[in-house]
Amino acid sequence: MKSCPLIILLCQLLFLAQSFGSKESNSPNIILFLVDDMGLMDTSVPMLVDNEGKPKRYPLNDWYRTPNMERLAKQGIRFSQFYAQSVCSPTRASIMTGQNSARHRVSQFISPEKRNAGPNGWRWEGLTQNDVTLPSILKQAGYQTIFAGKAHFAPIGHEGEDPTKLGFDINIAGCSFGRPGSYYGEDGYGKLNPKQKKRAVPGLGKYHKTDTFLSEAITLEAKYAIDQSLHKKMPFFLYMSHYAVHSPFHSDPRFADNYKDSGKSKGAQAYATLIEGIDKSLGDLMDHVSSKGVAENTLVLFVGDNGSDAPLGSIHGYSSSAPLRGKKGTYYEGGMRVPFIAGWAKTGKGNSFPVAKGALHNEQIGTVMDLYSTILETAGAKNPSDHVVDGISLLKQLSGKTNPDRPDHFMCHFPHSHRSSYFTSYRKGDWKLIYRYKGKSKYVLYDLSKDPFEKRNLAEDEPEKLKQMTKGMIAQLETENALYPVEGENMLMPILP
Repeated sequence: MKSCPLIILLCQLLFLAQSFGSKESNSPNIILFLVDDMGLMDTSVPMLVDNEGKPKRYPLNDWYRTPNMERLAKQGIRFSQFYAQSVCSPTRASIMTGQNSARHRVSQFISPEKRNAGPNGWRWEGLTQNDVTLPSILKQAGYQTIFAGKAHFAPIGHEGEDPTKLGFDINIAGCSFGRPGSYYGEDGYGKLNPKQKKRAVPGLGKYHKTDTFLSEAITLEAKYAIDQSLHKKMPFFLYMSHYAVHSPFHSDPRFADNYKDSGKSKGAQAYATLIEGIDKSLGDLMDHVSSKGVAENTLVLFVGDNGSDAPLGSIHGYSSSAPLRGKKGTYYEGGMRVPFIAGWAKTGKGNSFPVAKGALHNEQIGTVMDLYSTILETAGAKNPSDHVVDGISLLKQLSGKTNPDRPDHFMCHFPHSHRSSYFTSYRKGDWKLIYRYKGKSKYVLYDLSKDPFEKRNLAEDEPEKLKQMTKGMIAQLETENALYPVEGENMLMPILP
């Protein structure tokens, strides 16, 4: 009889453990689906609006075949004005930290082997274990954290090259570089090709010498990792980060016939197959969580990491992002506006919060910095009180409402040389300023409400607005403790007109 209190205590503890586990398993699963180099128009889903605010299709929407993006858009919401940084590593660091690139200072894509040029203090070393990161917070909140695909968080030999050092429990194919040696399993994704060994995608050996395309191999591994999490009765966070659609533009043979009679170049056809392969991956993951009975409890956030780099026309003109101007790496809208679609993998009573169905949100902007806060709020996790974030949760906007607390500005600060060099692009409200640190012509000003495709520079016509915008840009640069380009021994600070 003396053992009864002990037995009762053990039963109570077992009940509490089961209750806690049950509560934890009901936390929403989250899939962050990030596509490399996918611009706003690289989809059959119309992402822009006409003068009446209704979705408008453009020729590129009819070129791409993305039925699963259409499916997600029908059961969720998409944004016409969603911003990323102009190149990949800055965006990836912003998603992980919730901070703008001027603040976290990973302000250029990271060259894996050797520091690429930039101002002293820019973080070529990338993210480290000392950084507050999204997966590390989710892990503490009871999530199984899965990384799959392109990481590009840090260069070779630095701790951040391994996503498991940054808070992920599982790493599938992530490493220091962003360009795959090959998309073909027959090539071992670069490992079996002597010329591409240094860019061989790691960890996928079981698919070598098979006809499994890279996007498919990563998706298969991600599905297996989801199953592991569900078996453990843990909510999962899957950061699904495809290498596609980055060059090399290797044609995905599963979809090549869809474009062979298009009359477009081989490069453009190959790019379209990469897009369609990404679309299949999205559909496969949505189908997979549905087959496991957790689709109503799985939120999908689909986004690109910078503007399009499709082999269609000039860099600074109207080409791969048309009708938007510019490509990846430029200070124009086509370099920074990206697709964003959010929705539950299946709508139903199991959804934790409402997401507007079939909606196109054009009233306010969104940014990649917002994903950090959005995911934490979805998971019921808290940002550390001493960690500054520049984003804001999107949940109110996802419900189809406007958020009165939503900042109306976005800044891409790029103190480096690239396609567009040494610039700050600053949007506030309907106005956009491009400030160029080098050269005589420093100011470009657009009214995006009347000139969304950036054709008319109003810098000389609107001197007061130009001064106001420049003051706002300088204030944000100072707030975020930005680094500036250097010419000789001189730091090039922004100058008021």
